[in-house]
Amino acid sequence: MNTLCWRSPLGPILLEEEGGAVTGLRFCGQEVPAQGPVSPVLAQAAAQLAEYFAGQRQSFTVPLAPRGTPFQQEVWRALCAIPYGQTRSYGQLAAALGRPSAARAVGGACRRNPIWLMIPCHRVVGASGSLTGYAGGLERKKALLALEQGQALQPHSTL
Repeated sequence: MNTLCWRSPLGPILLEEEGGAVTGLRFCGQEVPAQGPVSPVLAQAAAQLAEYFAGQRQSFTVPLAPRGTPFQQEVWRALCAIPYGQTRSYGQLAAALGRPSAARAVGGACRRNPIWLMIPCHRVVGASGSLTGYAGGLERKKALLALEQGQALQPHSTL
């Protein structure tokens, strides 16, 4: 597995790659792990993230290979279908998957998403439209949704 710690406007992001595809992306602490040579896939992922944060990219084309159960994979594909700048509730995602009573299971799959941002779990909100949990923190979720609405990223002291 190859890793790269990339400094985003919202804090360091740890990217993981294996077999020519991104397998992990998450915000990490301030400690930067030792870096080896950067693989072409990680370089492409970092470039696409830079474009995303600059407001110049709405979707990612770097190869992704998240590991999970068949249901999790189904939910993650549904997350990728949420258009840039839009949100869906857990219930809406469950209904779109043909499982209207599976909102909690959809939430569980979102929590286990190993490739944050590129599989956009930040676009999922509560039934009332309220911001709900995000493994990267609610302040980051709020900032990502604002970015996708065309607002400039604001520095957050809690990030």
